[in-house]
Amino acid sequence: MRSPEDGAADLELVRRMAAGDRTAVDDLYLRFRRPAFALARRVLADDTLAEDVLQDVFLGIWRNPSAFDGSRGSVASWVLTMVHHKAVDAVRREESQRRRTARAEEDMALAAPTENHDVEDEAWERVEAGRVRTALRSLPDPQREALTLAYYGGYTQREVAALTGIPLGTVKTRMLAGMRRLKDTLGTGVTPADGAPR
Repeated sequence: MRSPEDGAADLELVRRMAAGDRTAVDDLYLRFRRPAFALARRVLADDTLAEDVLQDVFLGIWRNPSAFDGSRGSVASWVLTMVHHKAVDAVRREESQRRRTARAEEDMALAAPTENHDVEDEAWERVEAGRVRTALRSLPDPQREALTLAYYGGYTQREVAALTGIPLGTVKTRMLAGMRRLKDTLGTGVTPADGAPR
């Protein structure tokens, strides 16, 4: 469980980095390596890629500690959000590489065309994913932070409370309020052109 003292210590490490203290990033890494690695590993399902993500994130923090904005959340949420973004980017790169490799193999073998995809369904899924991302960005920072850690990071409410140093009841309230706002923003469902509810 993270305490308010943990949050203050995290802030002090960011201040030390901004002042040029090269050891501060090592200390920050030691504080966050376990939850950061767990999050990257959960997204990537690959230890080596997860380690690469952590290296990229902490190198980025060391190079630009002033990127931290305390008005947008805690140091813990900043670090874990960066880990999540980098891990998702790595998944996309890996998937893109797999697709290119599969296409090249198919071309070389003159294989039969792959199974047809329903273009309309794919397009609709992308539209919906975009709507959700836009709605999530419209939430107040505390609600967005709690929902992002829970739904994208895969953390339980108790873990979100521990990571952010916020009481569990407050996390639950923020998540409930955020979900209600998302429901109001997104509506109960949109019907595509074919009339089938999605």
